[in-house]
Amino acid sequence: MSFVTHAAAALEPTVPASAVAHENEGYPVVRGEIPLLLSMRHAGTRALHLRYELLGSEDAPVVLLAGGISASRHVAASAQFPEAGWAEGLVAPGRALDPAGRRILAFDFVGADGSIDAPIDTADQADAVVLLLDALGIGQLRGFVGYSYGALVGLQLAALHPQRLQRLVAVSGAHRPHPYAAAWRALQRRAVALGQLQCAESQGLALARQFAMLSYRTPEEFGERFDAEPELVNDRVRVAAEDYLDAAGSRYVARTHVEAYLRLSESIDLHRVDPAAIAVPTVVVAVEGDRLVPLSDLVNLVEGLGRRGSLRVLRSPYGHDAFLKETDRIDAILATALRTGETA
Repeated sequence: MSFVTHAAAALEPTVPASAVAHENEGYPVVRGEIPLLLSMRHAGTRALHLRYELLGSEDAPVVLLAGGISASRHVAASAQFPEAGWAEGLVAPGRALDPAGRRILAFDFVGADGSIDAPIDTADQADAVVLLLDALGIGQLRGFVGYSYGALVGLQLAALHPQRLQRLVAVSGAHRPHPYAAAWRALQRRAVALGQLQCAESQGLALARQFAMLSYRTPEEFGERFDAEPELVNDRVRVAAEDYLDAAGSRYVARTHVEAYLRLSESIDLHRVDPAAIAVPTVVVAVEGDRLVPLSDLVNLVEGLGRRGSLRVLRSPYGHDAFLKETDRIDAILATALRTGETA
């Protein structure tokens, strides 16, 4: 059942004048935002601005790329927007997501700016995607590539609005959260709450991110990278991984609003979708060693998809972060999946 027709409406059905268009080495880069009214499942009707970025020729097929809760609309550096994007290795010349042959769309998740102080459902994000497509005049996506939280949004889009995409690639994202992963996230949110009680919100968020890094990666990677003797610093023991964790926490605090982190973390745990409701051909990518989204959950997802689903399995020491690290292997999967979608 679609909620968009009665629950959400774009305030502007066309690309807004505030969009900024540029040319970058033969293909345009468009960055803008649309105002919309979104009737959310737990937060009521909200007036929002959805921020997006488009890379690629206007006549190229559109692929939407969505990452984890810390990902943004900026997926790759360009001359006009030179800061590094979160998917630099995947959105590049010669890759499956080469902007020379496909138009890459990405957006900032609803609530990513910290403006929503209420629960956010992954289905709300899917409804927002439809409004964005309407505003940009995009009738149907050639594909939706979602990693982690982005995969959850893609599953919702495929279930609620199957007419808006031809094919889904869902990497490290299942139809429901695993209780073990939900427990990890609950403790991370408690770390933030403890920091807030002590007037040390940034420290609480940094600690939550450090916990998250342990859940994203694997013991094998830590064993290889941080197998060193501990040091005594001011009569305290400091282990080899602490510098890495401190840096990860500091970087995250510098770019993340606390309320955004809390609400998007909760959104993962609210996520539920019936695989039988997904009518779109779906390639599910699992990573052995992913402690947040175990292989067994993704096998269950594919079984629920029936003939519409297929499974690819990677073994990687990077665990849940394999999508960001195993660039060549993920690119090969995307090349096959999107090519199949184009010939189907």
